[in-house]
Amino acid sequence: MSGIKKELEATWNHKPFKNREEVRTEIRNCDRFAGISQYACFIFAVIAIIGDALNTTLGLTSLSWFLLAIVAGLNAIIGHNHVVVAKHLFGIEAESKKE
Repeated sequence: MSGIKKELEATWNHKPFKNREEVRTEIRNCDRFAGISQYACFIFAVIAIIGDALNTTLGLTSLSWFLLAIVAGLNAIIGHNHVVVAKHLFGIEAESKKE
């Protein structure tokens, strides 16, 4: 149990960013994650629709593909929200430095 706790503490680093490049890297990573999740959502939904229209099981039932699409869509929303907030805070910092 302590191994899992140490691993979680290592990944949840609550330290502030060191510089602007680290912030840009974080925004890029979250945007990539959100994009991949969004495309996965569309693909899962299309597979569900095709499976339901053909009345066959394409690996999983149509309902399971729809549930996967919903989960992927929620993951995309989380990633996009993170990007929006980071860009907003990044812009506020840039505006305050101009003044």
